[in-house]
Amino acid sequence: MRRTAYLAAVALGAAVALTNASPAGAATISMRGADVSSLQRSLDLGARYYNASGTPADPLDILKGAGVNYVRLRVWNNPASGYNNLAKVLVQARAAKAKGLQLMIDFHYSDTWADPGKQYKPAAWASHGIGQLQTDVYNYTLSVCNALKAQGTTPDSVQIGNEINVGMLWNDGKVVNNDFTNLSLLLKSGYTATKACNSGTSVIIHTADADSDAHARWFYDGIRAKGVAWDITGLSYYCMWHGTLANLSAVINDVRTRYGKPVVLAETAYPFTAADADSEPNAIGGSAPCSGYPATWQGQGAEFTAVQNTARSAGAVGVFYWEPTWYAIPGNGWDPANINGTGNQWDNMTLFDWTGHLNPNVSWKP
Repeated sequence: MRRTAYLAAVALGAAVALTNASPAGAATISMRGADVSSLQRSLDLGARYYNASGTPADPLDILKGAGVNYVRLRVWNNPASGYNNLAKVLVQARAAKAKGLQLMIDFHYSDTWADPGKQYKPAAWASHGIGQLQTDVYNYTLSVCNALKAQGTTPDSVQIGNEINVGMLWNDGKVVNNDFTNLSLLLKSGYTATKACNSGTSVIIHTADADSDAHARWFYDGIRAKGVAWDITGLSYYCMWHGTLANLSAVINDVRTRYGKPVVLAETAYPFTAADADSEPNAIGGSAPCSGYPATWQGQGAEFTAVQNTARSAGAVGVFYWEPTWYAIPGNGWDPANINGTGNQWDNMTLFDWTGHLNPNVSWKP
């Protein structure tokens, strides 16, 4: 997703301990993930990566050594840059599976970024109404999954849409006046296509609704009432946008019990510096965007550990760090239509510094 201030910053209090979580909420973080969608472009531009000891190594090996067992890759239909299209995703999927990592495919159903503030149709579908879009979603989802399956990299999970708080494939699939009808038709098409490819692939419905029970219930109640099936509930959590860890715990507990499905934090991240590595303004600035966690290597590591501990105690089964490898390599900009000419808003949020060295304070724990 393209990081924009789609939610007002939330003032945070000190982090609270969650050691008194009920045994019913106890869980193991079995999906310990990293979204490395920009990694192939970085490597193609000559990026180097170093482990916590300063030794150069394959970035997937470095992440695996830090506890990662799952990678997330976004797929765009026909991006201008070519990166994150099916051909590139097939290459990245082979690399991940060769390392013994599990694979999540994040369908944006767009040629560019999709998030709560924008859900653009791909150009090829621009004139299509809801009837044709159902077919489009089915055929595209099935073709991507089958292509991955054919090369021996069947996805372990897929997201039908990315942060679809108020729908996807706007305006046809947008939720207007609390009417989830069109969105439900699209989600059903994606679910059916995924299961037609491989019945064992888990379907995730992903929103950025970790901010409140009310928002999460509005969305997931809405699709459930329309008969939408899904396997895992996915949430994004960024403390500067979505509130305290106590609030996160409450939302995870609520959606886990209300819908009877495992919960995954499909995205989270935190800055390691307030400085900026390039001409593109940082998405998140400040010396301590969330109270109690300075924008330092130590603060980043402490915040990520706290998010994992909160998720685990609340019963979530997965935590994914968003774009840990996307450090400021010139030419790997945010805009697929101008990838060489734009910068990177995420250079202070990665887990590797501007010379490619891993933050030694960060690890994923079961």
